Amino acid sequence: MSNESVPGGDTRTSEPAEDASRIGDDRMVEDPSVRDHPRYQQMFPVLTDAEVERLRRFGNPCHYAQGDYLYRAGSICPGVFLLLSGKIRIVGRDGLGHERTIHTYTQRGEFTSDVTQLSRKPAVVDAHVVEDVEAVLLRPDELSAMMVMEADLGEKIIRALILRRVLVIERGQGVVLVGAPGNARLLALQNFLRRNAFPNMALDADQDADAIALLARLTPQADDFPLVVCPDGTVLRNPDEGQLASCLGLIPEFDPTHVYDVAIVGAGPAGLATAVYAASEGLSVAVLDCRAPGGQAGTSARIENYLGFPTGITGQALAGRAFVQAQKFGAHIGIPCEVKALHCGKHPLFVELADARRIAARTVVIASGAEYRRPVVEGLERFERCGVYYWATPLEARLCRKEPVLLVGGGNSAGQAAVFLASHAEHVHMLIRGTSLGNTMSHYLMERVGALPNVTLHTRVELSALEGETRLERVYYRGPGGVEGSMTTHHLFVFIGAVPNTSWLNACGVSLDSKGFVLTGPDVAEAALQALPLQTSIEGVFAIGDVRSGSTKRVASAVGEGAAVVAQIHRFLS
Repeated sequence: MSNESVPGGDTRTSEPAEDASRIGDDRMVEDPSVRDHPRYQQMFPVLTDAEVERLRRFGNPCHYAQGDYLYRAGSICPGVFLLLSGKIRIVGRDGLGHERTIHTYTQRGEFTSDVTQLSRKPAVVDAHVVEDVEAVLLRPDELSAMMVMEADLGEKIIRALILRRVLVIERGQGVVLVGAPGNARLLALQNFLRRNAFPNMALDADQDADAIALLARLTPQADDFPLVVCPDGTVLRNPDEGQLASCLGLIPEFDPTHVYDVAIVGAGPAGLATAVYAASEGLSVAVLDCRAPGGQAGTSARIENYLGFPTGITGQALAGRAFVQAQKFGAHIGIPCEVKALHCGKHPLFVELADARRIAARTVVIASGAEYRRPVVEGLERFERCGVYYWATPLEARLCRKEPVLLVGGGNSAGQAAVFLASHAEHVHMLIRGTSLGNTMSHYLMERVGALPNVTLHTRVELSALEGETRLERVYYRGPGGVEGSMTTHHLFVFIGAVPNTSWLNACGVSLDSKGFVLTGPDVAEAALQALPLQTSIEGVFAIGDVRSGSTKRVASAVGEGAAVVAQIHRFLS
């Protein structure tokens, strides 16, 4: 992979003041559809004079002259600016130089920025100063303090910050991906950006005029795809997720001298629950995950048996809310940050990242969950991301629209995926090894799957082989009595369970059961450690959620353990 800059792309963090003269021209007319948005008033509320006075005591006054930028897409936004006087224009910009005005702040009591300011992530829009600005700047720590101390005001502000990020995502400004629809690498990058709530748009390399013009300038080779154009104009050729995250400024920074009260490895439901409860009780918290908030639950199309959501909620929406909630209370969340090892020879403990950085903590919570189990089938790896999938999101659903798909697995995740895919695919064929879904799937989900006219359940069936040239073409299976069969399909979804993600614990020597899950509490031999039910064989190291031996593999159970472990951390620290 190589980096370069698109001609006309902007790699600077500031521009000369005279460039602001074009802000008022016809190209910068505000998008009228924004004002027509049904939640416009919640996105861009105007605080009363009394609310302004309550808010300004948390920040510091600042002044910006006409032509300045408060922040730019791709650079770290210092925080939320509370406008006292002046005029600020928010412009969405992608890496190809396309711009569109999203909103113009003109009234005292309006405030800038979106929810990423809680996590010190780069801005995805430009904030132009059109007329001299007097404002109050609330930096992330000050913003978190305000949300705790001024709950009603904090609720109004955080709702607006969340909705603004949703608005920018809907409009597609941000990262531009160029490639063929269905390209395996393109799909992987789209999933990464979607789960991390980063705005992006994909251009068809053969059909889109902007893509064709870009390719004429860059003359890429076949193995350069997908191309990625970051908001600052930098071009990446066939990057991996880590390289993309680096280009976007998503790699977080941690103070190497700070010792956290708790470091949480894994940002699934269990890890995020620990972060919310620990941070809200005043503990200093670091959360680390190599991919995105939500873990495996974050890919669920709909969770319908989670308490408090009678109409169901997607895994990504649930994870997104918990992610914001943890940051609201001041948790430092590092995504993407791959953990390489845990060092526990002495205190403080050290979590080592893949880039050799170390994070010190008094306690560590193992919430690394599990990895997707892969069936032992010849040629499986060759078709991963080009026909074989381990989750079902809207991206995969678009690829298999009006086509037949095969789905292997009979648990709740498989059932949720089957229901979701049935509304997009021509037909869903479910393959299970057992004789029915009764022993592996929740009753309500089993009933729903059985009622779908375009879902067929095939029992006592196992995969035997896959076939295809550049993508999956045919799936072979072995049925009752060893009878061989096959089916033509370009899409195979695999939901056959998971294996614990514990290889990073080897250096520490945490005790595992025969299947690799982490032993805790009564299952640990040392009597002194049994007093804390979620503590592992190493003092100060706890395990929760799917990675823990004997845990109930449900979202609600993971959240419960995430809350319960905080009380045990308090006991240990005291």
